[in-house]
Amino acid sequence: MPVELKIAGAMAEIVLSRPDKLNAVNDAMAAELSEVFDRAERVGVRAMLLSGAGAGFCAGRDLADADPGNEDAEAILEGVFNPLIKRLALFPAPTFAAVHGACLGVGLGLALACDVVYAADDAKIGSPFARIGAVLDSGGHSFLVARLGSHRALELIYTGRLLSGAEAAAMGLVNASMPKENLLERARAVATQVANGPTAAFVESKRLIRRIDEEALGLRAVLKCEARAQGAAGRTADYKEGISAFQQKRAPKFVGK
Repeated sequence: MPVELKIAGAMAEIVLSRPDKLNAVNDAMAAELSEVFDRAERVGVRAMLLSGAGAGFCAGRDLADADPGNEDAEAILEGVFNPLIKRLALFPAPTFAAVHGACLGVGLGLALACDVVYAADDAKIGSPFARIGAVLDSGGHSFLVARLGSHRALELIYTGRLLSGAEAAAMGLVNASMPKENLLERARAVATQVANGPTAAFVESKRLIRRIDEEALGLRAVLKCEARAQGAAGRTADYKEGISAFQQKRAPKFVGK
């Protein structure tokens, strides 16, 4: 299968698994990935980790079947790849990406659509679309501008320069970089810790931050949204457990509801 789903407790790990193609995404893999996202949500996982098998995370779209000059690039993006990026960005649980090797094109979009991204120090991150006469896609403009500013985004677009994981972390494009041999262990540890936390409250924060990004909310609107989210959290079992545990000076046991 081009995509593997592993569930351990409250956490799901999704592995892109076309290592002979550097996990480049074709139509079959995209369909499988969409189905895996649905399965993980149906199970009710409380955190999800996305990684890649073999030598890289994802080298982007598999261009082996591309038909330049004849294919409808807009339809391909809107019908195949954009739904994956949106599905991952809106997934109703905290999401993490562990990036090593190539992280290019749609691979970059999938990684940056996750809430938290950890990278190997020597990962190769970017979208060298300038080399093929194409426009950056898979949400790249939004992600780069939000994290790096328009001037750095355009420099990377114009030059097609790839960042190492260490450079990407120093610039703030990813959360942190580390030696490749420590990457999955660290990412799994953090994702597992989060999965055992008050994930209903975390999802409220995730939704609010998405609204701030997409609707450019100001302080007054954010304060109102935070109050509404806190009201929703206050009706959960985790809120009651968290406050009770604090009062009783013990460790809380969260269930994500």
